[in-house]
Amino acid sequence: MNLEAFVLGTGGMMPLPHRFLTSVLLRREGDLFLFDCGEATQISLRKLNLKWKKISAIFISHTHADHVTGLPGILMLSSQVDREEPLYIYGPPKIKEYVETSRKVLDMYINYEIIVKEIYEDGEILRGDGFSVTAFKLEHSKPCIGYTLTEESRPGIFHPEKALALNVPKGPLWSVLQRGDAVKLEDGTVVTPEDVLGEERSGRKFSYVTDTLYLEKIADYVAESDLFICEGMFRHELEEDAADKKHMTSVQAATCAKNAGGVKKMGLIHYSPRYIESDLKKMLKEARDVFPDTFLSRDGMQIDIPNVD
Repeated sequence: MNLEAFVLGTGGMMPLPHRFLTSVLLRREGDLFLFDCGEATQISLRKLNLKWKKISAIFISHTHADHVTGLPGILMLSSQVDREEPLYIYGPPKIKEYVETSRKVLDMYINYEIIVKEIYEDGEILRGDGFSVTAFKLEHSKPCIGYTLTEESRPGIFHPEKALALNVPKGPLWSVLQRGDAVKLEDGTVVTPEDVLGEERSGRKFSYVTDTLYLEKIADYVAESDLFICEGMFRHELEEDAADKKHMTSVQAATCAKNAGGVKKMGLIHYSPRYIESDLKKMLKEARDVFPDTFLSRDGMQIDIPNVD
């Protein structure tokens, strides 16, 4: 099953000609999950030729303009196609008011169901087919939420030679064993999945954190992430400014990844509009000194999150 992330924008505060606002689309087979939706998110989706009409859930970190002003356009755009499934929107308090007010003021034509769920406590907010989404509070100038999407563990690798040695004929019984159920042969012998499968394999994990002070608890939630997208709005030299504005530096983001344990790679995002390419390269070096598996997220970047057997 494919799992891949598309970086729709990497900027903070305002969209720039070369840097749209922070947003990430996660694609898991037929499901699309959008994380934040600032101004011009529609343009990013179209540039990448992504199937925006199949977005099943939108997760908003907070209600600052650079993270939500693209939402009305997405809602109206979705009415231009035959959409039968509801669209779920998750976010902090006031996200429901924002959606309802936008619909009323703009007199939106909406021909599908929109279900808005506000988040008040840390914990699981969504469980789907083989995955779950957890939300956790961050600390910003407005209520802010971080998210993780975690897949359920997968059965171990199937060993056909073991099945044949136990007289399990090739065919439907192999599928039964592969999905984790025991089978009974004609002679009454019971063969269990443990007899023919390797060790259980962990599912993949994606984490998204932006617009927050450095918090030790972030590491607890993003531990074992295959891909951790985290704000690094400022260089380390502006740590005090970052704290005043309740943001993180690239070094603090890297510290979260390092302390979490098991993070495979971290992409910095939500760059200050003051920074040009040379500044970003310095930011990356600072982060890599703490967590070597750091990279700079780039607008339009596609990141595959492979299964590990």
